[in-house]
Amino acid sequence: MEYRKHTSLKDLAQALGVSIPTVSRALKDSPEISSELCAKAKKLAKEMNYRPNPFAMSLRKNTPRIIGVVVPDIVTHFFASILNGIENMAVDNGYFIIITTSHESYEYEKRNIENLVNMRVEGIIACLSQETTDYTHLAALKDINMPLILFDRVCLTNQFSSVVADGVQSAQMATQHLLDTGSKRVAFIGGANHLDIVTRRKHGYLEALRDNHIPIEKELVICRKIDYEEGKIATEALLSLPQPPDAILAMNDTLAFAAIEVIKSHGLRIPEDIAIIGYTDEQHANYVEPKLSAVSHQTYKMGETACRLLIDQIKGDRTVRQVIIPTNLQIRESSRKK
Repeated sequence: MEYRKHTSLKDLAQALGVSIPTVSRALKDSPEISSELCAKAKKLAKEMNYRPNPFAMSLRKNTPRIIGVVVPDIVTHFFASILNGIENMAVDNGYFIIITTSHESYEYEKRNIENLVNMRVEGIIACLSQETTDYTHLAALKDINMPLILFDRVCLTNQFSSVVADGVQSAQMATQHLLDTGSKRVAFIGGANHLDIVTRRKHGYLEALRDNHIPIEKELVICRKIDYEEGKIATEALLSLPQPPDAILAMNDTLAFAAIEVIKSHGLRIPEDIAIIGYTDEQHANYVEPKLSAVSHQTYKMGETACRLLIDQIKGDRTVRQVIIPTNLQIRESSRKK
């Protein structure tokens, strides 16, 4: 994907053989300019795809500078908390953020990035949608020197700095806790395998099984999509196995809450029949019954860190950094077998 170079007033002025202020006035139908030149300037502006920069004026007046952000959704507390961290760090440094949502769609993500580039933002912070497997729209940002920081779901880590949680260690620790508290057959419910975040957490889960000399059973690992309905389908599939699991590690809160609903609908008890651990930083973990054991993210810190890396890049630091933010395993009622 290529981002077009922007046509400037200077380009129009050169093409018409007049000064920049003259073109500017001609585009605004100034009475000081002949109607013939006004028409000519507008026609050329259209042909050359000239668009006025809505921020150029504000930048000249020394108002805040702009950073663009792309998130898969703003409904979950996870992304809302990360945005909070980004925004506070931005404001403290004289920047203003524009938030766009991909709604987990590759096409929306591409369009959002393109729109942010056209708005002349100074840099972009993004989390990949679940559908994104082609990264050319991101790689193209290198060609126009647009700073980009990725967080949570990332790619092209050799080219772009990123901020992620410690997926491998956290999943290994959560699985180990389930085994230590009496569970024997631990299942894993994840999202699509192409997402690095899924790969990392699944790797941690499998490492824990290997450490405990437990054979890996393919049917206990279901990785489809991070979605409530898909989480329910995955849990139904696990419970219908000839030997169903007695514990589940769900790789995010949406999947964990879906699993809880299905387990209860089968009249099974948590944790006595099936123990469960999710991934969340939400107060919601305390609202479900029983209270959900979960890997807790430092989401605010993830947002702050991503924004700080971006501001460093805008100021000229070209170092590619991979920052891993530690998580905590919060043990509550859902995982301890009596």
